[in-house]
Parts: sequence; structure tokens; C-alpha cells
Amino acid sequence: MACKCGGYYYTLNAKASFDRDLTRTRKFLLRNVSVVRMFTTGFFRSKWRSIAGKRRILSMDAREKSRSTILESSKDKRVPIFVMMPVDIFTLDASGCPRIRKLKALTVSLKALKLAGVHGIGVEVWWGIVERFSPFDYDWSLYEEIFKLVSDSGLKLHVALSFHSNIHSSNGKGRASLPLWILEIGDVNKDIYYRDQHGFSNNDYLTLGVDHVPLLSGRTALQCYEDFMLSFVNKFESFIGSVIEEISIGLGPSGELRYPAHPFGDGRWKFPGIGEFQCYDKYMMEDLKMAACREGKPQWGDKGPQNAGCYNSVPSGVPFFEEGKESFLSDYGRFFLEWYSGRLICHADAILAKAAKILKKYQENEQTSVMLVAKIGGIYWWYQTLSHPAELTAGYYNTALRDGYDPVVSVLSRHGAALHIPCLEMMDSEIPPTYLCSPEGLLKQMQSVSKKRIVNLIGRNTMERLDKTGLWKIRSNCYNPQAEVVRSFTFFRMSDGIFRVENWNNFVPFVRMMNTDL
Repeated sequence: MACKCGGYYYTLNAKASFDRDLTRTRKFLLRNVSVVRMFTTGFFRSKWRSIAGKRRILSMDAREKSRSTILESSKDKRVPIFVMMPVDIFTLDASGCPRIRKLKALTVSLKALKLAGVHGIGVEVWWGIVERFSPFDYDWSLYEEIFKLVSDSGLKLHVALSFHSNIHSSNGKGRASLPLWILEIGDVNKDIYYRDQHGFSNNDYLTLGVDHVPLLSGRTALQCYEDFMLSFVNKFESFIGSVIEEISIGLGPSGELRYPAHPFGDGRWKFPGIGEFQCYDKYMMEDLKMAACREGKPQWGDKGPQNAGCYNSVPSGVPFFEEGKESFLSDYGRFFLEWYSGRLICHADAILAKAAKILKKYQENEQTSVMLVAKIGGIYWWYQTLSHPAELTAGYYNTALRDGYDPVVSVLSRHGAALHIPCLEMMDSEIPPTYLCSPEGLLKQMQSVSKKRIVNLIGRNTMERLDKTGLWKIRSNCYNPQAEVVRSFTFFRMSDGIFRVENWNNFVPFVRMMNTDL
């Protein structure tokens, strides 16, 4: 006999078991509430068997041969939940070395999440913390301690190798800059960072213009990323496949494959501005000039579009994003956007090729299989316009006339990487119609192209939602009958809000439903 609860079905026995577990969790939290509330961000683990442990990194050939196998695997309707660690999980002591903050509070929080049914914890591994002081001087001590704590709690790990900075997006605690020795180079040569048309640089991430230029103590940016990944794998080899189930590779600001066209942290941009193109460092400009010469139009290589507005413009009245002779539809517009987006795709291709090669040996052993993950941005504002201007400035050549995500996902498919997609909690109806937003339309497009290219999907929320409406929307998107089932979901992020009674009473049922085989 089955009962209907909130539109979802459970057997009576399963519901009774769930109620007992929820009661146990509540009692645990009441005993430890003074400790748990000290915390401000976090992550989860599931009582169910490991699902992600059966995944493997597939080469392109293997993926093409196993389409039916991958589609068949999507019939497993359980979606393991990972919860991201708080941003302020660590602090720097007087000597500049990282230390875990509020260790007891973290331990209690992990136990509570485990009892709730969370599968694992997401941890950002910062380049600027590990290789902080000098090249090749890797200090993994902070992450040895964190990984052991998570493992001892019976939780799995989603590791995000983070080659960006969060200085402009954090509240002062847990701030991670780029490595100090990189910043010293940047003090002398600001062109190692992205620049906008006004000459302002953004030191949250190295420009892709230095991917192949040996400016970083004799290394290129790609070599720095590769050496970091190799050091990580060598250090935590015993965790890979058993505890570490997913490894996300940072590809840009916030770890996402995009340009920093919407720098909300330093005051230049605010929602729903269209953003600005970020190609004015000298290395990208040199590349643009060469591309223009190859096209037989050397004058196109002097600068980016000069009629594309500014950070906080809206599309109306901005010639480049409207229809006309000097718009994105012109010969010059198509040339520039193909070059701008193409350089971003090449950047992803190069880094993911190195990551896949490093992780290749683990796919040969069922016990050490791990999922390679790439994160994409959720640029959903002005999505319902012809030009999709906010996406264009971010590097996604996606318009009403062109699918800009297909070439991105094709690169992921080639390297056997899963696509980390945002916006699963968002609804078009909750956003003012003035801004022509469509997070649902964007999500549907990403799901469609991922299915076409046989790429696994991993979901995440863009904004924290602990209300029933938001959580149930996440669940609905994870199990969309028109798309492949999302293989896991990353909740951003652990916070004291999760443990408040009114939110906990929503969150625990949500986790249990995601763990239910439908």
C-alpha cells in the first residue's frame, strides 16, 4: 500500500523508517544546537550505498561505443547529494598558514548531515592556499585534515580544484587569493590577468592569453595547472575512487568556464547588466590581431567591439546587441564572437585534456573510478532576447539563432567529463519579466545538448533555497523526464540556515526523496 506525501510516493514502511530517522536527527541537533549554530556554511553525506563509486572516466571512443550503457545507467533514479563546505572553513594564522576554524562545530555538522542522508561533501581546494608562497612548494596539510575529517564521518568527497580567487566574493573569512608569487608577477605585469576595454584588470583568474606563455617563473599557466593536478593526485591517491568520487577542474572565475564579464565583487557590475568583453590584455589582443590577419581583415584585430555598451547597460539601445550593420549579426560581429568564444573553448580543451590524462589510470581499476567534472556559468538574464548579450560577453556564443553550448559540451564529451549545470532551483516566474530572464530555458538547453553529446550532468543551485518550493524545484529538474537523470547534486552551501528547525524540516525530506529509487 502506498501513501501520497507532497506529490511523491513512499511505501508505508519506508515512510515509517524515514520518520524514525528524522526524529533521531532532530534529537541529535537539539543536543548539539549550540555547536552547530556557530557554523556558517557546509555539506552532506548519504546512508545509501555509493552510487558515484561505479562511475568511470570514459574516452571518446568508449563513450561512443557505450551510449546505450550510459542511457541505461540513468534509470537508477537515486541522486546523491553533496553539500559544499563553508567558504570560511579555514582561516590564515599569523604566519599565513591555513587552519580549520571551529573544528568541533564542523565535526558535529558533518554528523548531522550524515544522519540526514547526505552522500558527501564538496571541498574547494585552492591553488592560492596550497602553492601559496613559492613555485612547486605545495602544502597539502589543510586538505589532509579536512579530507580525513570527512572520511571519518563516513562521507564521500566532491573535490573542486580551484585556480581562481574568491577575494572579491567572500565576506573576509576564508579568503583565498591567487598564489602570492603569482600576485608578485602580476604587480609587475598586469597583463597576466583579464582586462576590460577601460584597462581595468581582474586578478581573480589568469587570462587564457598566458596559457602557453612561460611568464610564471618559467612555466606557462597550463603547466602550473598540470603540476598542481599531478601533485594533488600523488598526495591523495589512496582517496581517489574510495572517498573522492568527483573531481571538478577550475576553468575560470568561480571555477566556471567563462570570462569575468560580470565582476560583481568590485562594484563595476550589478544585475542585470550585460557585462563587458574581457579581451584587452596584451596577450589576447596579440592573438586577436593574428586571427584578424588570417581572416584577411587586419583592421578587425585592433580592438573588440566599440559599440557594445558597458557593464550595466541593458540590450536596448546598444547597437552591437541589436539588429543592424554593425551588430553581432554582421561579418565583423560573427568573426569576433567566434574568436572570443573559441579561445575559451580551446582553454577548456587544453586543461581537460591534461586532467583526463592524469586521471586515466584510475579508470582502469573499478575500485578507483572517479568522475571528471567541468563547471559552466548560469548566465540566464536577457536569455529571451535575440542576441543573449550577457552570455556573449561571458564567452558563450549562444543566441536565438545559434546554439553556443553545443561546442562547449562537445569538448567535455571528448574528455569524458561531466557538465556541472546551475540554476536547478530557479523559476522564470520568480524573476521580474523586465529583464527577459529564463533560467528554465537555459537549463533546458543545457540538458538537451548534454543528452545529444552523451555527457553526464551534475546539478547545483545558484542561490541558497531551503524552502519547499525551491527544494522541490531542484528535485523536479533532477528527474526531468525529457532529459537524462542528473547523476549527483551539489548544494551550495552548508550554513547555519540549514540547521534551523523550519529549514531542517524541509531539507531532510528533500535529501531522502533524492535518495529514493523512483
